[in-house]
Amino acid sequence: MRQRGESASPHSPSSAAPAQRSQSDWLTLQRLLPYLWQYKWRVVGAIVFMVGAKLANVGVPLLLKTLVDAMSFKPSDPAAILVVPVGLLVAYGALRLSTSVFTELRELIFAKATQGAARSIALQTFEHLHALSLRFHLERQTGGMTRDIERGVRGIESLISFSLFNVFATLIEVVLVLSVLAVKFDAWFAWITLTALVLYIAYTVLVTEWRTKFRREANEFDSAAHTKAVDSLLNYETVKYFNNEGFEARRYDESLERLRRARLKSQTTLSMLNAGQQLIIATGLVAMLWRATQGVVDGRMTLGDLVMVNAFMIQLYIPLNFLGVIYREIKQSLTDLDKMFTLMDREREVADAPGAQQLSGLDQPTVRFEDVHFAYDPGAASSGGRPILQGVSFEIPAGKTVAVVGPSGSGKSTLARLLFRFYDIQQGRITIAGQEIRSVTQSSVRQAIGIVPQDTVLFNDTVAYNIAYGRTGATQQEVEAAARAARIHDFIASTPKGYATMVGERGLKLSGGEKQRVAIARTLLKNPPILIFDEATSALDSANERAIQAELQTAAQNKTTLLIAHRLSTVVDAHEILVMDAGRIIERGTHAQLLALNGRYASMWALQQSDGAA
Repeated sequence: MRQRGESASPHSPSSAAPAQRSQSDWLTLQRLLPYLWQYKWRVVGAIVFMVGAKLANVGVPLLLKTLVDAMSFKPSDPAAILVVPVGLLVAYGALRLSTSVFTELRELIFAKATQGAARSIALQTFEHLHALSLRFHLERQTGGMTRDIERGVRGIESLISFSLFNVFATLIEVVLVLSVLAVKFDAWFAWITLTALVLYIAYTVLVTEWRTKFRREANEFDSAAHTKAVDSLLNYETVKYFNNEGFEARRYDESLERLRRARLKSQTTLSMLNAGQQLIIATGLVAMLWRATQGVVDGRMTLGDLVMVNAFMIQLYIPLNFLGVIYREIKQSLTDLDKMFTLMDREREVADAPGAQQLSGLDQPTVRFEDVHFAYDPGAASSGGRPILQGVSFEIPAGKTVAVVGPSGSGKSTLARLLFRFYDIQQGRITIAGQEIRSVTQSSVRQAIGIVPQDTVLFNDTVAYNIAYGRTGATQQEVEAAARAARIHDFIASTPKGYATMVGERGLKLSGGEKQRVAIARTLLKNPPILIFDEATSALDSANERAIQAELQTAAQNKTTLLIAHRLSTVVDAHEILVMDAGRIIERGTHAQLLALNGRYASMWALQQSDGAA
């Protein structure tokens, strides 16, 4: 059989970059072995069955030789009746059956080890990705990353199957065949076979390595085409708004054309590889059969020997026909697995301190920012970039509400991200209940805080699931109570499926206001001691904003609350209002005090009042 129908497995352009291949193939294998060795008895059992299958496979040509040599009977000889049906059918069938039985037993006993290793690695990768910082997830390419994980998991099974059950099994069979040929006949049979094998393997490896660049190119273009298609479909509305369907189709077609040319190159080199392999095999077979035929003529060998040599060669070269595919798949699986291990090795930018304890004292927690300096790029200040926060200090007393206002880009939303410890600050301290958040576990910090973000993203699941995500063990009654508090229960009840209504990808089936009310209900259900409202009513109309504002004020009673807002009408009742600009607090006080200052806040208030009147 020849290697036909190769398909370019999709890879991101970066996946083949040498700079990102930080681990050698051997190191990748070493990292995989501990996962497999958890099932060491299954590994040993699978190897035993594999050896048994190969012994049975090698025994078939030996049986054929014996039967052919034994059939030197005259047609009328009664012994022929016994030899042919009993010896050939039973013994030959038993050997063939045992080969298949051993192979299936090998697969059966080893399946748990393979699937268990794949599950463990995939789960560890998933957990590690969730543990990485927000910076990583803002910079990632989601499609490429998920494909890396998918290919890595699939690569585990392929790697084990091809390396252990094909390469290693074929090596065992080669050793057995060479031993039989060297013992039963002269050494030339073994040397011819060995020479053909060495030439075949060397040619296959060299050509496969050479043509890898064409497959890599095809993979890159395949990934580029996939990325363009997915990105265009995800931004369906934008494409329609600007009437750019034709433009998107042309971009996609350009990627497909590059992919077509790359795949043609890959197929051409594959045909060259196949032709060379067949030439080496045919030459080896001719040399072996010529030697065997000459031996029969000279009387040194029997017809059975000739049949056995031919059967050995055919049996040996059939798996070798797949060597190019096997070698490529092993290399590809190693690359895929290494890519997934690279994700697992990605260093956590924000990590718990050694011996970090749980956050405590949350009955009435006070939140403090003390001389906080922060830049998303740590070298921003030294390189001339803009730092986000510059010496910010304020306190949110236990059970009180502090509001932060200011123009876009002043650093308001960054305060919420730092409080959640999505990033670590470069200077200063942030404390909750007197404990610096870098000294306690991230999990306990985030458990203590609830947020209604400005941009609400929902899971592609039901409304009930998205609300219950605030507290995954909540009952249906608690979910509905939270929805009522967020003023969205009536809307949900009016839909045909009620709380079982699917919200669509990223919640796109809901309006902006509906999504924000789901987010409010989710946070109300969580009921944490600290609340953050980051433009929590920005997507609501005035009537709903006033209604929900009252609900938020009720929810914030006796809770430590940070209110980030653009509309000043939502912050007038805060215990203290901070006015930020360019990463600094330029004014602070109550609503009345800030109006009396007649400064920036007063100007913003007058402007919004005039806009509202207009």
